[in-house]
Amino acid sequence: MENFKDLYTDKIGVLITNLGTPNAPTKKSLRTYLNQFLMDRRVVDINRALWVPLLKLIILNIRPKKSAKLYKKIWTKNGSPLMMYMKKIKTKIEKRFSHSDVDFHFNIAMRYGDPSFKKALNDFKNKYITKILILPLYPQAGSPTTSSSLDEVFKELKVWPWVPHLRFTSGYHDNDKYIFSLSESIKKHFNENGIPEKLLFSFHGMPQRYLEEGDPYYCFCHKTARLVAESLNLKKDDYDLCFQSRFGREPWLKPYTDELIEKYTEMGIKDIAVISPGFSVDCLETLEEIKIQYKELFLEKGGEKFTYIPCLNDSNEHISLIEDIIRSETKGWKNV
Repeated sequence: MENFKDLYTDKIGVLITNLGTPNAPTKKSLRTYLNQFLMDRRVVDINRALWVPLLKLIILNIRPKKSAKLYKKIWTKNGSPLMMYMKKIKTKIEKRFSHSDVDFHFNIAMRYGDPSFKKALNDFKNKYITKILILPLYPQAGSPTTSSSLDEVFKELKVWPWVPHLRFTSGYHDNDKYIFSLSESIKKHFNENGIPEKLLFSFHGMPQRYLEEGDPYYCFCHKTARLVAESLNLKKDDYDLCFQSRFGREPWLKPYTDELIEKYTEMGIKDIAVISPGFSVDCLETLEEIKIQYKELFLEKGGEKFTYIPCLNDSNEHISLIEDIIRSETKGWKNV
């Protein structure tokens, strides 16, 4: 027991998280993934007595096959784009901290799917790491994303015999480096593709009811778009903000991306560019929904040029942003 205390040295664990991805673009894999995703009360909060039978008996017998077809469109030889970029981010961040005086340990975890929060946190536990930073890569914090991630952390920690020192990053929608990174990616795109008639900031949607009940996500989205527009000296007529990926019958945050795109074609707008700042890395919602579905919609309705501005992914600007957040959030534990 005398050497036991030596195991608990000054180590810091950093858990970088994202929403998740199926393990393969197959019906079986999607069924597992969607079951976990749609059973989360933060995602679907309607009465369980109504929702569970609907989900288990109908939705999970229909939607997995359809979703698998969509994932196949974007799947790469290295697997899911989201997982591919998350692994690259982890590797590059580890390199940034490789010469630090502090013993940093990095893991990635997915709220739904693999690797799980449970697996990643227990890896820290087995390494006797007592200081853990949770960094969800959701710039605009919201109940179905950031809050759900915190739920999953506490779900695991409540069965531990001890609780580590814990810090949690709840969004960074107005972080200067985040705004700079987005602005630089837009500038680069404009230089390579020309300046469009309209720039769309398309954020993931959520039920309007969430905003009315106090979730500030909608406000965070608007502030991000405003700050980026100001940094680029855009006029109000140069850009719009909208929300995508809605499902179900209740009203979601508006305007809807697809409806706004159709409105543009009715106005005679022929050239648009779309960026989705709420996604830190490219995934199904950006590569398939925006880059394929919305492009087809715009061109079918009379548009002529549709371009998509990629997420920050593993760009140097994004890695610098993540590094800065980690150094800021771990201050006080030790000089890093």
